[in-house]
Amino acid sequence: MSRVLFTVAFAIAVLVSFSLHEAGHMLTAKRFGMRVKRYFVGYGPTVFSWRRNGTEYGLKAIPVGGFCKIAGMVPDDPVEPADRHRAMWRFPLWKRTVVMASGALTQFGLAIVALWFAAAWVGVPNLDYPQTPAQYAAQPAAILVGDCVTPEAARACTSADPASPARAAGLRDGDVVTAVGGTAVSSFGDLVSAVQRSTPGPVEIAFTRDGRGGTVTADLSAVQRPDPAGTVRTTAALGVDLRISAPREITYGPAGAFGATVTYSGWLAGQTVEAAQRIPAKVPALWRSVTGDERDPDTPISVVGASLIGGEAASLGLWSTVLMIFIGLNVFMGLFNLVPLLPLDGGHIAIWWFERARSWLAARRGRPDPGRVDYYRLMPLTYAVILIGAAFTLLTVTADVVNPITIQ
Repeated sequence: MSRVLFTVAFAIAVLVSFSLHEAGHMLTAKRFGMRVKRYFVGYGPTVFSWRRNGTEYGLKAIPVGGFCKIAGMVPDDPVEPADRHRAMWRFPLWKRTVVMASGALTQFGLAIVALWFAAAWVGVPNLDYPQTPAQYAAQPAAILVGDCVTPEAARACTSADPASPARAAGLRDGDVVTAVGGTAVSSFGDLVSAVQRSTPGPVEIAFTRDGRGGTVTADLSAVQRPDPAGTVRTTAALGVDLRISAPREITYGPAGAFGATVTYSGWLAGQTVEAAQRIPAKVPALWRSVTGDERDPDTPISVVGASLIGGEAASLGLWSTVLMIFIGLNVFMGLFNLVPLLPLDGGHIAIWWFERARSWLAARRGRPDPGRVDYYRLMPLTYAVILIGAAFTLLTVTADVVNPITIQ
């Protein structure tokens, strides 16, 4: 199947997950006896619709998301006389909370099922695999010997580049360096530091291979590399990289996947929150990617971008990556919808619980019940949230179209 077809298939899977989000609202509302007026997939002009048991179901022309209209979500909603007893605002607080949270809970459920499937058979990221520079540096000094040393910045080897000093000295992939010029080495970070502190030229390298020690003399190359401050300096290079024995992805089998799902659910939630906190700082880079700069792979993506990456990963047979993108997108959307701001689901929940807390405090103080929150007074903030959300969505979609993130 071509990359285009995989991209379309991934986009349809995302649309289904968003539709199930709205179905979560609808099914719980109907279960409690609330009046569900409409359930549609997509937005814009209606393609087709039908009515059943008082609810209009249908498909809209723009296949992004969907909506579920429940009568009386706020007290000021117009409700037909025959439906007043079924208006949402008349129901107990806990029922309204369940209905409004059920969309996010549905997406969390989808993510958990997909995560279990990935952990059981397809593969999930190995959490012991180094992810950050600090974790990379802390790994044992097992080496992967390069073919050459590039004299300036990092680039592919050419015929003019000198051979790797490590290779010329007889070091092999998997050797564990224990000392450089008499300086003990206990991690790959120590190895890099010891080499960079050395003077280009001959230096003694102590190592172990298959449990047996040995030494070689390597002729360290002089290279130009930026220091942590960004200043380019001449330093020594051995021509090695870190050899990581741990696999990037692991599976647990059907039984072990249950425990792994719990572990990875917490990990994904933490990763999602951290990524969301970085979004404001990434907006300038996102804007620059639209205006001509190279796209930073760490910048936010839209559903369009997620579909493009998912389709590319599927075309390359990277099914674990496909599933993790789908899972991560559902976790993010679930958490995002619980943010306590209107018009998000979390905004309604926050207002209802604020009303309950305010009424409880008033009763404790012997004061009249202040009643319900005036939604009209919150409209400026609601419009601001909608405007910011629309602008951010437009920016991410534009970046994903004109300068998309790719795997290769």
